[in-house]
Amino acid sequence: MIPSYRQDFNARFTPEKYDRLRREMTSRCGMEVPFALCETPCFFRNALVERMGEDGQALVRQLVESPEYRARSEASIPAEFRVPNESPHPMFIQVDFGLVRDSAGELQPKLVELQAFPSLYAYQPVLSQAYIDVFSLDAKLRYFLSGLDSAAYQRLLQDAIVAGHDPRNVVLMEVHPEEQKTRPDFLLTEKLLGIRTVCITKIIKQGRRLFYEDGGKQIPIERIYNRTIVDELERKNIKLPFDFRDELDVEWAGHPNWYFRISKYSIPYLKHPSVPRTWFLDQLTEVPPDLENFVLKPLYSFAGLGVVIAPSRTDLDAIPLAKRSEYILQERLNFSPVVETPYGLTKVELRIMYVWVDRLLPVLTIVRMGRGLMMGVDHNKNMAWVGSSAALMSGKGHRQLPALDVESNSKAADASVRPRQPWT
Repeated sequence: MIPSYRQDFNARFTPEKYDRLRREMTSRCGMEVPFALCETPCFFRNALVERMGEDGQALVRQLVESPEYRARSEASIPAEFRVPNESPHPMFIQVDFGLVRDSAGELQPKLVELQAFPSLYAYQPVLSQAYIDVFSLDAKLRYFLSGLDSAAYQRLLQDAIVAGHDPRNVVLMEVHPEEQKTRPDFLLTEKLLGIRTVCITKIIKQGRRLFYEDGGKQIPIERIYNRTIVDELERKNIKLPFDFRDELDVEWAGHPNWYFRISKYSIPYLKHPSVPRTWFLDQLTEVPPDLENFVLKPLYSFAGLGVVIAPSRTDLDAIPLAKRSEYILQERLNFSPVVETPYGLTKVELRIMYVWVDRLLPVLTIVRMGRGLMMGVDHNKNMAWVGSSAALMSGKGHRQLPALDVESNSKAADASVRPRQPWT
């Protein structure tokens, strides 16, 4: 990464500073962060992060600008969750990369997953700045992308989420938000934009309009920043006060249909050097002989739920035929440990976060560090110097990525997007 920053940080680290980081995050978020905070940020050269931003943009182009993929991905949207008046492109996109060394020893970004769904857009800048403040890091280190600063980023989020409405009529919608690990982000979003967090089960429907209660009054909802995961609705058998298929007088800050269109469902269709071999389970004509080098993933689950590393033939056969189209088999990535810590070299997964209002912009990063089989908390229990972190960048940057025109048939988009066939 950047050896000078890493060596200086490790030399000056103390447990007391880490304790202060946790206290500072509690103060800035308004609650204790309920997930693992890594003891260290990561120091990346700008060129590597820019490359990931461009690779992610290329992947999104293949999907959004392909009429054939748009037609094929209709099948990914469950009928009961198909929302009317779909937007021409997603508003929030996350592209996750791991770092793998090639035969020449160079680090190459490799796609882990992508999703058209919001992430920690309010929380991550706060964590990044807290690392800089608490550990007295170089003030020239950056964490925003695309030439943004804090003020410009806030205006962009305002345009994307509030979009000119009275913030009182805009809600962040989630399932039992007080129980979610991402609640610090909800609180910071409220503080940043002045909107309300509302549980989906407490929304009131009257005709074509939705409302929430505040102080005994019904407040009209004009725009929804959707953070509700369909998988959770189904797992918990949540009874909703409205139907996603209803024609409602409401705008979506991030249209829900894109959650399905750009997801693990998309990966078998992608053609790019960063994409590992991936197939829909129901389209496998031959099971790979080296299953220990693959991962079995359900299409619509978060936080690693249902993922099987190095599945056996029995694991594959246990999935009913009717459900096999809802799983992918993906080549397993062996992340290269690249961050020096007191506990040895540690692996990183880096998420590029995009906002698409007028153009698709990479805006921030999220880093997860781990030494377990996977990067999630459950695979890194009882470990230090792992967990949620931030990417701090040094070097020339601020390069603006070009806008995307979704109405055109871009030459960059593959006009014949089809799922990859086994062993191709």
